Amino acid sequence: MTTFDITAIRHDFPALQQQVYGKPLIYLDSAATAQKPQCVVEAIDEMNAKCNANIHRAIHYLAIQCTERYEQARETVRRFVNAGKTQEIVFAAGTTAAINLVAFSFGERFVRSGDEIVVTEAEHHSNIVPWQLLCERKGATLKVVPVDDTGRLQIEKLPEIFTGKTRLLCVAQVSNVLGVVNPVKEIVQLAHAHHVPVLVDGAQGIVHEEVDVQALDCDFYVFSGHKLYGPTGIGVLYGKEEWLEQLPPYQGGGDMIASVSFAKTTFAGLPLKFEAGTANYIGAHGLAVAINYVQDINRTAAHAYEQQLTAYAIRQLSAMEGLRIYGTAAPKTSVVSFSINGVHSSDAAAILDKLGIAVRTGRLCADTLMQRFNLQGMIRASLAFYNTKEEIDALVNGLRQVQKMMH
Repeated sequence: MTTFDITAIRHDFPALQQQVYGKPLIYLDSAATAQKPQCVVEAIDEMNAKCNANIHRAIHYLAIQCTERYEQARETVRRFVNAGKTQEIVFAAGTTAAINLVAFSFGERFVRSGDEIVVTEAEHHSNIVPWQLLCERKGATLKVVPVDDTGRLQIEKLPEIFTGKTRLLCVAQVSNVLGVVNPVKEIVQLAHAHHVPVLVDGAQGIVHEEVDVQALDCDFYVFSGHKLYGPTGIGVLYGKEEWLEQLPPYQGGGDMIASVSFAKTTFAGLPLKFEAGTANYIGAHGLAVAINYVQDINRTAAHAYEQQLTAYAIRQLSAMEGLRIYGTAAPKTSVVSFSINGVHSSDAAAILDKLGIAVRTGRLCADTLMQRFNLQGMIRASLAFYNTKEEIDALVNGLRQVQKMMH
């Protein structure tokens, strides 16, 4: 597909063709989970029906076919993020699982009592809680980079936050609440100048930004398949080879071993050392198909379209009285979170749902940001390249009905 055709794009997504409560579905929750194109649905179905056998173990036809697809998916991911080697691509259950892997393995090898881990005020719980658990296990300290009122990370504070005991910086490429695109490359350069490695949570960023992990120079990069129009239960950890080689396994079991005896177990090389047990080979193949779909639709045009939609949504919502948008710093991607004076976010969501409009509400897995802005919850509309201006208009009209009913 050489041009961006919104009608053709929407036709690719079967979930968008349905009605909810007699109304056409308006899906504005893609930051939580994106819908799947038909090609991904078919790929998953075909694997389940015809190509289903455990990988890396048997030499029969189905096992070989599944193994080849799994390793082809790894190469597809490698090219997608421009990793230097396929050994640097580890499949996990998702972003959360990948972060927990690093938190355990990196923590076991490199973190001691009195050390420090740095996160930011705008992180998803998945990029806070694993580090808190690590700090509790090791007697380390969690330090926080604040955001200002616009949602901008105050990275100028990093030099005073870093000390000789700082072992790792963990930062989201894009906030799942604020939609603000953080200057990750600059952050990595600052951290490396203080000899601090960096883990980047790319769950939101990779969906809307071209990612080149070698250009970013990050030490770890993680993302999920289900936000990238792929299956749930599959995600990716990219790690520089020199780091992954030093880390101990996160879990033990089949496929991550070279040999086992009661006297001693030796581990497989990268990346299998971190992929214990039966792999989600169907999910990996589905993710590869989703990546190929995203690349085929002209990402530059899709990104430009999303930016236009986001700007339009912000203009329309900003014109509403009693509504405040959070995350106004630039650059910003297609996540728009807001509150309405005198309206609980859950009440708004319930009314919008009856109008066929799906949004996310509540604390958005970001309690620290809710505390920062003194809120119990927000309303979040997250856009994808399959959304339209007409759907944004419907959201605004729905919110006006919410205000009328609640006031």
